Amino acid sequence: MTGHSHEEGSIGFILNKPLRMDVENLLSDFPEFESQVYYGGPVSTETIHFIHTAGKILDDSQSLGRGLFWGGNYEQLKFLISNGLIKPSDIRFYVGYAGWSPGQLQSEMQEGSWVVAENDLNYIFNTHSKRLWKNVLSNKGEHFAVIAEMPDEFVLN
Repeated sequence: MTGHSHEEGSIGFILNKPLRMDVENLLSDFPEFESQVYYGGPVSTETIHFIHTAGKILDDSQSLGRGLFWGGNYEQLKFLISNGLIKPSDIRFYVGYAGWSPGQLQSEMQEGSWVVAENDLNYIFNTHSKRLWKNVLSNKGEHFAVIAEMPDEFVLN
């Protein structure tokens, strides 16, 4: 979750859906940079967003807490990447985003449709996308750890 307001709704990104492309192949004016792109969600799939740890050197970044940032000055980002000041391990790119209209996410949370966890840089930058969901649930403990061990195909239970 990167943004929420009662008037405008909410925005966030799916974190564990890698696409088979690097960002340099997606953006024509981007410097050579081998960083995988992820599917961020079904809204505005013609847009690219980025989450990173370089908020102290990238102007206009929005803090998400715990050393995590969203967005920033695009021209400056390209300069920092070209000069080796931002590395692939510092940033993740997303095509599209997940969005909710005002009140929609709160309603879904009240229905129990979501499991909430604190943001953690390790989830985004150091966990393989196939293990992310399982790791987050396991770290929540109790009955979530049991759910984390269930196979993806429930018929296998």
